[in-house]
Amino acid sequence: MSTTQEHLSIKDVSDDILLLKNGGGALVLQVSAVNFGLLSDREQVAIIYSFAQMLNSLSFSIQIVIHSERLNINSYLELLDKAQKLQTNQLLSQMINQYKQFVTATIKENEVLDKKFYIVIPLFSLELGLTASKENLKQKIKTVLLPRRDQIIRQLNRVGLNATQLSREQLIRLFFDIYNGEAAQKPAIPEVTPQQIAVSLKVPLAPQAVPTVQKPQPSPLPPTPPSVSQGYAGQARNHPFVVEELEDG
Repeated sequence: MSTTQEHLSIKDVSDDILLLKNGGGALVLQVSAVNFGLLSDREQVAIIYSFAQMLNSLSFSIQIVIHSERLNINSYLELLDKAQKLQTNQLLSQMINQYKQFVTATIKENEVLDKKFYIVIPLFSLELGLTASKENLKQKIKTVLLPRRDQIIRQLNRVGLNATQLSREQLIRLFFDIYNGEAAQKPAIPEVTPQQIAVSLKVPLAPQAVPTVQKPQPSPLPPTPPSVSQGYAGQARNHPFVVEELEDG
């Protein structure tokens, strides 16, 4: 019985590089996307010229791959069901139910796709020539492909795009998704505890006491001189002699 591996041109994956059955190799970069329609006319022209300059600067061939896959949101709907059951607030429970119905209706009316963009840098066996052993072949493939990878990444950064090389695990997952059905199953969403979903009203914190700043004590002022009435009264009380008015004889 024939297997899928017999129909693939990939022999092995070593050091994040594809080794092909025909003696060549390839390297895959995942590139970020930019919403071209939301840019201004000047920004769009700048990106087009920068991308054209990148293509003109290449002395080797590349392959641009756009991979579209249908999203399976069953796990997301299950998460919404759990959130609704664990919600104690009646208003929030109704809002979650309405949002779940909106998502379900949107999926039925429109086809939701996840698009990913890749750049493949191939290396043909004719460019490598004859090699003595498999280890020498892998080393030669790395020596040729890695500078090309760095050049592509630098040129894409000038356009405003980020490119990263796919690892061995990411390459295996990518080809598995391509050859195993249209709807790629996404990783399971971790379990959600009631404490993470339930809304708790926090008791407002008591206002913190503002530290009082002690004002510097004013320097003692000199005593105010007594008023005239106070002076006479004090002299009358404290003077040892009594002054009497003489009446006219």
